Amino acid sequence: MTQTVDRRNPSAAELELLRLLDEGALREIEVAWSDPFGHAAGKRIPASTFLARARGTGFAFCEAALGWNVDGTVIDSLRQTNWESGYPDVRAVPDLATFRTLPWRPGVGHVISDVLRHGGHPSPLDPRGVLKRVLSRLQTLGYTAKIGVELEFYLLNPDGTPFQEDIHAYSLENANALDPILSDLQDTLGAFTRLEGVQTEYGPGQVEANLVYTDALEAADDSVRLKYAAKEVARRHGKVATFMPKPFSEHSGSSGHLHVSLWRGDQPAFAADGGNENDVTLHAIAGLLEHLPSITLFGAHSVNGYRRFVADSFAPATVTWSRDNRSAAVRSLIEDAPEATRIELRTGGADANPYWLVASALAAVIAGLEAGRRPPLAEGGNLYGVGTPLPESLGVAIALATQDDTIGEILGVESVLDFAAIAQSEWVEYSGHVSDWERQRYLSRS
Repeated sequence: MTQTVDRRNPSAAELELLRLLDEGALREIEVAWSDPFGHAAGKRIPASTFLARARGTGFAFCEAALGWNVDGTVIDSLRQTNWESGYPDVRAVPDLATFRTLPWRPGVGHVISDVLRHGGHPSPLDPRGVLKRVLSRLQTLGYTAKIGVELEFYLLNPDGTPFQEDIHAYSLENANALDPILSDLQDTLGAFTRLEGVQTEYGPGQVEANLVYTDALEAADDSVRLKYAAKEVARRHGKVATFMPKPFSEHSGSSGHLHVSLWRGDQPAFAADGGNENDVTLHAIAGLLEHLPSITLFGAHSVNGYRRFVADSFAPATVTWSRDNRSAAVRSLIEDAPEATRIELRTGGADANPYWLVASALAAVIAGLEAGRRPPLAEGGNLYGVGTPLPESLGVAIALATQDDTIGEILGVESVLDFAAIAQSEWVEYSGHVSDWERQRYLSRS
């Protein structure tokens, strides 16, 4: 029987899903959501039962899946879910507009879900829900946001060692040496995300994937899919794709850069004024600078993420802004085309949960718009020794994130405190571990 559309304006993706279900071309649907640190989680659902459940109660799973750290340890100190609450069920409710076919498993579809609690209330622990909350707040100010995401990652041997020695960024020769995996990556990401392109980066086997500049929620969805797909492509080639921010002391780190612009309807709100940043742009930059120390956590949730913030690394080290300057944390890009004029935030690591990364950046922008302040004058030159240092460690970033009442109110206080508690578990594990470096340095010298 032909499925009917129960909404007035179904998206093209939803119509495609319905068509493929009608034709019997799908045998299974992956119902996906994001855990706190951005790993792909979900269930495999038979296509024959998917639509009724997707439009009904959704797909139940244990709320503990939204409250564990990077190795899957459940953190019982969370306020929103814990043993006291019994770790109840929440429901993954697919957003049918996110439907894609899964490139590496024929006959399988993939949808991204919102996570709801009993009564249909959004879960404060759902990263996608946090971003939707921020976008709603932005809309009350009369704006929508577009985001372009750049994600860097390494392709490595299964033991974590590089399988390529060259580090020439943009090198087509290097790209050829990475085939066939790089071509497979390009094809798979092109079919699964809004991919702009793939290129070699500044580390051995390091790659950068650029996503098309689009609606903020779609950009975050694409980023989550990019990570999922990249890891699967690498696995099928006997390699490992890692988004670890700094896997090698001697090589370039992996970043997650955001290109941000605001729009009023179809008009770019960041359009230049006489060749300079207009007031809206300046207020947004001021908000980012004021709150950058306290939102750093949401782009660097791991201990390793803070090893990126060093001088001369192409990652920022201080709270600064400049015009088209890669030593600054916030890079203003004024283009001839008003719709291309934007702000780039360069602090995020590649391992960041894309929903939290985008949400926190836009929260700082919102805070700047609402405060109406202007930033200090843009600085030029090498800015690595200029300005307030970015948080020096995960522990410092956690403290700053939980002390910023403005950002907490925009993101959701409950969401921020529990995200910080999960990150705190990482900091506690690290702080209690005695490393080989410590033994080698201090054993005979103490």
